[in-house]
Order: sequence, then structure tokens, then C-alpha cells
Amino acid sequence: MTLTKPTADIFVPNGNPVDEALEATTIVGIGAHQDDIEILAYNGIIKAFADPAEGFGSITVTNGSGSSRANVYANYSDDEMQTVRRREQIKAAIVGEYTFAAFLDFASSEVKDPTNSAPVKDLTELLKKTRPKTIYTHNPADKHDTHVAVLICVIEALRQLPPDCHPSTFLGCETWRDLDWLCDEDKQTLDVSAHENLATALLGVFDSQICGGKRYDLATMGRRRANATYLESHATDQTSALTLAMDLLPLLTSETNVTDYVEELIQHFRQDVQNRIKKLERQMPPD
Repeated sequence: MTLTKPTADIFVPNGNPVDEALEATTIVGIGAHQDDIEILAYNGIIKAFADPAEGFGSITVTNGSGSSRANVYANYSDDEMQTVRRREQIKAAIVGEYTFAAFLDFASSEVKDPTNSAPVKDLTELLKKTRPKTIYTHNPADKHDTHVAVLICVIEALRQLPPDCHPSTFLGCETWRDLDWLCDEDKQTLDVSAHENLATALLGVFDSQICGGKRYDLATMGRRRANATYLESHATDQTSALTLAMDLLPLLTSETNVTDYVEELIQHFRQDVQNRIKKLERQMPPD
């Protein structure tokens, strides 16, 4: 298949032909930047890692040129950082035994441009080839513009495909905002406690980010543990690590507006907080 950017590429860790790798994929993680997938889609990575019938593939949409840099990377140019970050993502694909790792190589500005159809076109082609039963990506309440823009592109790509190409599970996961604010009935809990050594290794290969001043490895593992403990106030922990997610399947129909969908979830949260306060609030005596 031909992707839009001449610098785009599909890496296959086991050396199989690209078409064969895409067809072997049952689970796809789609991230804006290199390392996003290892943060948001670890639940899918370990499912495929433990089951030969499953195959996990990754799609990284942007080139990662605008990342923070410090220490040994302080004087790296944007072009040099793109090379480093792609190499790190390839390392993760090898460690996690992905079926493929696609690099669409768009600039963030291109993905955030609603008039640019190229990212949607590439995603449509890849999703048509893979036809994954499960997709993990960013959630619409994320506070990073590029993350939300990637999600919008994924939704648009899926809407262009026939229903038999749609996943049975479509999840928007935590990256640049926690999802513990979701009401329990709106919350998808994903067990990510297995193979903690693998989780650490996958996050640890992104040295340019860690050494560059962002300890995503420690922060991500800490958030997963916090999610597991703070999920229930009156029950013992059922797992040692959880990722929280939002069900995105309702967004695959054109009748469902993304903004309205998120606003409804926010209203659920608002009502939950208000109801609890009203139930427990004491009447203050008049002055």
C-alpha cells in the first residue's frame, strides 16, 4: 500500500511481508506521537503478547518533531529528533512483538488542520487492511490538541468504512488527562497488571523523552497503580494496575456528535457530584 508521505513507512518486526503483517493484526493502537501507544494501549499489547491468535499493530500519526529535549538531546535538530523517536518506536515494536508499526509522519499542524484529508485517507487504508476487532486511541477529553485531532481523524476514517470493517471494541484511553473523573457506569477499566517488566521495558525505550525531561515511565506506572487502588473505596484492590478508558463505539455513527457525547459524560459527572453533596450537606443554622 502507498501512504501519503514519502517518508512514511511500515516496519514489520518479524520480517514478514507488510500485507501479511496487516492481515495478522486483530488489535490496533493509534497514537499521535511516538510513545503514546505504549501509554494508552498496553492492555492490547499484553493481550496479543500472551495469545498467539491475536496480533497487535501500532500506528503513529505524527513525526514527533516538536518534542522537548534536554541533556544529550539538547542540541538535536527537529530532523534528528524525528530519526531518534522513530528508532525508539521501532525498539518498542520489537520488544512488544507487534505485527507492524506504521509511521504516517505527518506534522502536528497537518493533523490539526480540518481541511487536510490526508491523515484520514492513510488511516482509512490501514484500517481497511487490518480490520481490527479492537482499537485503542486517544479520548476526546484529552487536553493535548494533537491527541484530540488524531482521534477525530480516526473517527472520520472509521465512518468512511462499511460497518463490517468497524471494530467491536473502540476505546479512548488516558494520556494527557486522567479519566478517573468518569462516573463508574461510563468508565471502561482495563487490567494492565500483567508482565510489569514488559510495561517498564516498553516505556523505558523512549530515552529521548525520559532523558529529555519528561518521566513518562514513572508517571504512567504510577497512574496505573493509583487507578487500581482508587477505583473502589470500600473494596480491596482486584488488580495492581488499571488503565481507564471511554467507550467510543457510539461515535461511529454520523448522528452522534463528538462534543455532545463528551458533554453528556461531563453532565453525568456533574450530577453525581451534586447528588452526593446534596445528600450529605448539613443545614447551617441562620446567623
